[in-house]
Amino acid sequence: MEGGGRGDGAGGEIQAKFNKYAAACAIVASMISIIFGYDTGVMSGAMIFIKDDLKIHDTQVEVLAGILNICALVGSLLAGRTSDYIGRRYTIIVACIIFMLGSVLMGYGQNYGILMTGRCIAGIGVGFALMIAPVYSAEVSSPSSRGFLTSLPELGISIGILLGYISNVIFGKLTLKLGWRLMLGVAAIPSVILGFGIVQMPESPRWLVMQGRLGEAKKILLLVSNSKEEAEARFRDIKVAVGIDENCNEDFVNLPKKTHGEGAWKELLLRPTPAVRWILIAAIGIHFFEHAVGIEAVVLYSPRIFKKAGVTGKEKLLLATVGVGLTKFIFVFIATFLIDRVGRRRLLLTSTAGIVASLTVLASCLTIVEYHTGRKLLWALSLSIIATYVFVAFFNIGLAPVTWVYSSEIFPLKLRAQGYSIGVAVNRLMNATISMSFISLYKAITIGGAFFMFAGVSVIAWFFFYFLFPETKGRSLEELELLFSNGIMARNETMELQPRARSNNV
Repeated sequence: MEGGGRGDGAGGEIQAKFNKYAAACAIVASMISIIFGYDTGVMSGAMIFIKDDLKIHDTQVEVLAGILNICALVGSLLAGRTSDYIGRRYTIIVACIIFMLGSVLMGYGQNYGILMTGRCIAGIGVGFALMIAPVYSAEVSSPSSRGFLTSLPELGISIGILLGYISNVIFGKLTLKLGWRLMLGVAAIPSVILGFGIVQMPESPRWLVMQGRLGEAKKILLLVSNSKEEAEARFRDIKVAVGIDENCNEDFVNLPKKTHGEGAWKELLLRPTPAVRWILIAAIGIHFFEHAVGIEAVVLYSPRIFKKAGVTGKEKLLLATVGVGLTKFIFVFIATFLIDRVGRRRLLLTSTAGIVASLTVLASCLTIVEYHTGRKLLWALSLSIIATYVFVAFFNIGLAPVTWVYSSEIFPLKLRAQGYSIGVAVNRLMNATISMSFISLYKAITIGGAFFMFAGVSVIAWFFFYFLFPETKGRSLEELELLFSNGIMARNETMELQPRARSNNV
């Protein structure tokens, strides 16, 4: 619950109550992530068939894989300002429309140029989806369940990737020209359905307060809070954060300051306070490292990795890849229940340590397999596959969900949408970098060398998280700027804010 003296910071206890309406809102918003995840997962297998059908070379395959994320970078930056201007809900609808157009074009895909155009349009939709779903979920949820609800978009991505892998197996049995086109084009159907579903959702109460629409915001808070008292406490905190008198009872107020995100870039990049600067570094850093550890190489190129490890035959490669998707889904699902209990920081550090260990084993096994070319080393093959699954498991139990939860909750309200969009832009840039360079990278330094490099990056990531990331579990969104104003205290993972008078809330 939000407000001083409530004891949220004194242990982050999970309440017995759980608001089903807030959960339903977050689930519907997170469904846009399923479509994005499907588009990512299905491309892993579709590329095998596209390469054979369109007769394209490896460089074109890399560009096709990575261009979605370059365009998503643009989409995420546009989405931040768009959501501040038209609201969080309508921004999700825009994402659905863009996804639908991109999917139709990819499904049509008569040649490489049309396929690339569809992939670019879908990429802009990806940027919108990745930016808006976690922000909306964070803004409708209570502190006690915010980690769970804000991690749902990541769970949605995992479900989508798994569905994409399964789609590869099903449609891969069709003719070469029809199979991959159905794999890509079918994503247009859920985009249309979801667009109609979003219309029934409420707007973010925090965005409504930023527009001075207090009456509407209060009604929604009563729906998404666990009690009337909690709703009133959250309402007062949000009003104070926006600069409205906490005792104001008007249904609508004219705010003296701009409320559509004007000036946010200056406050983020040109004149940040020490707290905002730290927040921005943390958000950019965690989004950078999420992909710098090499997860996209496994998700997108797992058939090639398994082939290097000794798995042969398209069907076996695709089935082994389904195992990656299933592992991802299972461990993200587990993480959604741990993130509010164990805490963001502890989950993040444990996850990153596991990533370092599994990548080191994977790199060693792949190096041994490559060194003994011509000999089938069963133990190295088995260990390579196990290490791949363990890497995916550790990544998705912590780093994957925490990235989106943490960065969506730490920015001050007036900077949240556009600040978060910067993190998403960095995320997509790194995703594109790995997607578009992995084949060239492993050809240059061997596939084992590539994963040794990812393991080294993961070590740096662990120290970055250890020194710069304080725990945010159980705190209201309005408390977090003060938390980051208190200096570098991340090493004390049990530190909690002391209950304080309501008048000190920001």
